[in-house]
Amino acid sequence: MKTVTIRMLRAVLATAAAAAPLPAQNAADVRAAMEASIGKQRAAVSATGDSLARQRASLEKQTGPPGQSRFFLLPPPGELGAAKVLASADCAPLPASEVDALVENAAERHDVDQAVLRGVMRQESGFRPCAVSAKGAMGLMQLMPATAVHLGVPNPFNPAENVDAGAKLLKELLARYGGDLSLTLGAYNAGPAEVDAAAGVPEIPETQDYVKRILSSLGATFRKSIN
Repeated sequence: MKTVTIRMLRAVLATAAAAAPLPAQNAADVRAAMEASIGKQRAAVSATGDSLARQRASLEKQTGPPGQSRFFLLPPPGELGAAKVLASADCAPLPASEVDALVENAAERHDVDQAVLRGVMRQESGFRPCAVSAKGAMGLMQLMPATAVHLGVPNPFNPAENVDAGAKLLKELLARYGGDLSLTLGAYNAGPAEVDAAAGVPEIPETQDYVKRILSSLGATFRKSIN
């Protein structure tokens, strides 16, 4: 369907008037109605422009100026354990009851220990559902964009979808490394390729600290491996 512009409306009105002249009163009524319609279109165009401007400002606030980043970045920066996270003022940690429910459901679904899942979530995001790392990792379990696609996550900022995917990834890594939690955590942080190349936890300071912090939070029974 072609868009009817204000210029087109006026042209139609002029043509109609020339072809079949109307009584003065009728012509005035038609013109008034047409001008009213034009006024409404102008108002609609103005409102659309304002809406687009607000959307553009919101988008730039979240992603930075055009060309700066492809990922969702939320200022100002803060640091949570070994994970550097960017979080906005409205990105508060989830209430403990919500975290408990998310952990319980995902752990049961993927047969992962709840304490491990909770420990990873705490270290990754501090339980902040819209946390984003400087590298683009997203949400509670800090899923990288490629990982989110691989695990079929429609919305990485949806807490349930994010935690379910994180639990699934932990389960895959535990199976890959025979239940060795240190290697699993190292792979979750640095990637399996780094763990495989090092034949152990990579000598990456961030990864070493990451594994140490989570194992320490879990206690002695988890320090080496789990079944």
